[in-house]
Amino acid sequence: MKSWGGKDEHGSSEGGRFSGCLDLFYLFTMADKWTLLKLAFILLLLTVQTKGCNDGFNKQNNECVDDDECADNGLCGDNAKCFNTIGSYYCQCAEGFKSSRNEKFKADSPEKYIDECLTASICGPNASCKNTISSYICFCNEGFVSSTRMETFHPGNNASCNDINECEEGSVCGPNSSCVNTHGSSYCKCNVGFGLRSGELNYTGKVEQCEDVCKIDETICRNGTCSVEDGGHFCACHAGFTNYGRRRSPCVELDCDVFKVVDILGEKHNIVQDHVKQLKEGCVDLSESEDPKELDGEHLLKVLQSIIDKLLSSEVLRDNRKVSTFLALVEEALRLSGPFVATPGTKMSSSHTELELVVYNGSIIPQGRKKLSTKHAQLEVDMEVAAGDPSHHPGFTTVSLLTYSNLEKSADDFFTGMKPHENQSFKINSKVVTVTVSNRDTNLLKEPVKIKMYHLEQSNGFLHTCVFWDSSEDGGTWSSRGCSTEESNSEYTTCSCDHLSSFAVLMALYEIEAQFELQLVTWVGLSLSLICLFICILTFSMIRSIQSPRTTIHLHLCISLFIANAIFLAGISKTENRVGCAVVAGLLHFFYLSAFCWMCLEGVQLFRMVVLVFNTHFKTFYMMAGGYGVPAVVVAISASVNSKGYGTNRYCWLNLSSIWSFFGPACVIILVNILFFLITAWKLAQKLTSLNPDLNNLQKIKAFIVTAVAQLCVLGTMWIFGCFQFETNSITISYLFTIFGSLQGFMLFVMHCLFSKQVRDEYANILCGLSAPRKRKYSEFSFSHSSKANASKSTQDTGESHI
Repeated sequence: MKSWGGKDEHGSSEGGRFSGCLDLFYLFTMADKWTLLKLAFILLLLTVQTKGCNDGFNKQNNECVDDDECADNGLCGDNAKCFNTIGSYYCQCAEGFKSSRNEKFKADSPEKYIDECLTASICGPNASCKNTISSYICFCNEGFVSSTRMETFHPGNNASCNDINECEEGSVCGPNSSCVNTHGSSYCKCNVGFGLRSGELNYTGKVEQCEDVCKIDETICRNGTCSVEDGGHFCACHAGFTNYGRRRSPCVELDCDVFKVVDILGEKHNIVQDHVKQLKEGCVDLSESEDPKELDGEHLLKVLQSIIDKLLSSEVLRDNRKVSTFLALVEEALRLSGPFVATPGTKMSSSHTELELVVYNGSIIPQGRKKLSTKHAQLEVDMEVAAGDPSHHPGFTTVSLLTYSNLEKSADDFFTGMKPHENQSFKINSKVVTVTVSNRDTNLLKEPVKIKMYHLEQSNGFLHTCVFWDSSEDGGTWSSRGCSTEESNSEYTTCSCDHLSSFAVLMALYEIEAQFELQLVTWVGLSLSLICLFICILTFSMIRSIQSPRTTIHLHLCISLFIANAIFLAGISKTENRVGCAVVAGLLHFFYLSAFCWMCLEGVQLFRMVVLVFNTHFKTFYMMAGGYGVPAVVVAISASVNSKGYGTNRYCWLNLSSIWSFFGPACVIILVNILFFLITAWKLAQKLTSLNPDLNNLQKIKAFIVTAVAQLCVLGTMWIFGCFQFETNSITISYLFTIFGSLQGFMLFVMHCLFSKQVRDEYANILCGLSAPRKRKYSEFSFSHSSKANASKSTQDTGESHI
């Protein structure tokens, strides 16, 4: 046993201390008091002697000496070396090992095996690393071989892994296929015209066999016959179908019958027939020939624009069925021409059209959204929607946007497909546009198209509705089905539609308020006018004493207004029968124009009586030709040019496309009569001064005012208010027009009968039962060839309305 605090036979100071503690305990329990005192003194002495040495040092000869911990060979464990330091030590892993914490560690720190393979790219590209106890080895990945031809290597050997070309190692693929080497591998792909039943594009090994694509997929040449030849398969389309000369594309239907529409449209011009014949021949060649010739796409588009220009300029599209046929022709011609236009497309314009067409060639379906634009519209469409089903993709994708310059005039007023609210009507407020894509299935699109159309009338406060032309309903009508309004302001409206066709924007019009009051005024006023006009007709035709060229004009003026007002009351709202409604509108057009013409003759007659003095009378034939012949010619021309302009959905009157065939001549007549009136009034003032020197100023003013009022009434200046009825919310103008228009007959009766003393006297004679007229009193109104008689008559005819 060593002394206390010494080391045991293993050199462990801790073991010595433990053994000394046991001996001390034994002595403490067995010794007497003197012994215990000695032990206590020794312990105190030892404590004093060892005090002052730090850990890692021992007290030797009253000096602190470094304790060599590395003397214990197993202190750092296996695979590590011990390094002694002044007052301490550290352990360091042997080569091929590393510590889990630090490079230097204590004996109580765990250590682990080092893996050189954790170092990235230690073996170089295309190689893998395998760790060993004290080193590592490298070997090439599958598909690569060492440049030294050794299975394993070390980077120090300057070895590298090179690709193995499996395609040079014999037949690795089956028949009708070829081998394709890749970096570290290879695969097999079928030759052109062959494929895999799994639908995969390639395979590895000989598990699968490449077969004829015509046998694998019977729909590869949908609507055609599939055959395999050198270079791949090709499709021979059945009659009525085409793949536009792209022999490997599936066949789609091509409707060539739509190009037989020239006779249906009523167009007999040779240039239109020749152009349609060109389109038809190109269509037939595509749909009937197994190897169709390639067409000139831009030439076909120019031919189409020439057809459109001719048809729109001649205004042959007078009914909805012709509009439907025309739009079908345009859509089919765009689909026919588009695939033969060079990529990326074209922009073309003519006098009546503006076109942008985009083309993508190739079997790869384009992605994203595409924007097309013309002056009056913009289109945004998803290209996947334009291409359609990938399994039926014809090898190209086309999108077209065509704007017409004046088709809205022909296509207006066909709104049976709309459901208007009460007192609501519609009017086209944009250019009509046609949108086509190569995808034939456009009845319900996955993604809607967006069309921005600019307004023709930029007015605030109107409700705008997006519509398309539906040729399947009532022969053709505008419908809002499938379309919604995304944005609308005074300048434009943006529409979103889930199908393709021809589109437009409708402006909703509302009838003015207080309609009942206006109708009441109209019925009461026209009824009163009919009674008054009937009295005027009896007066001017049966009282011989007042008959003259002027009263003849008054008679036919009243007859025209009487018939027009009677037809208006009886048939203005009879819209059930479209033909009957058009007849009513035509009769109203004729008789109201006839009234204007007789008004014009009235002004001319006044002018001749006051200015010319002599030869003041019209021949009856000339008066009839001017009063009835001129309006008949105007109505005949208007009806032949635009027959659908007669009759609207609510009234049997002219629609907006033909309204100026009435207001135009009426305005001209009013202006002419105003001119005659000014000249007549001036000359009348001169003659009244010279012929009636004894007439006081008051009588002159009276005669002038009464003549002016009568003349203005006869000229129909109240019809000017009718020109302002195109503006909405004009309540005041509507009341003025209704009141003056409906009471026109009453005013004629007052001016020409009640204000005339001669007529009043005749009425008095009739009422009093007097059979003989007072001829002597009115002898100055008889006709004479003397200058005095003519002067007197001139005065009578121009100033008879004395109050």
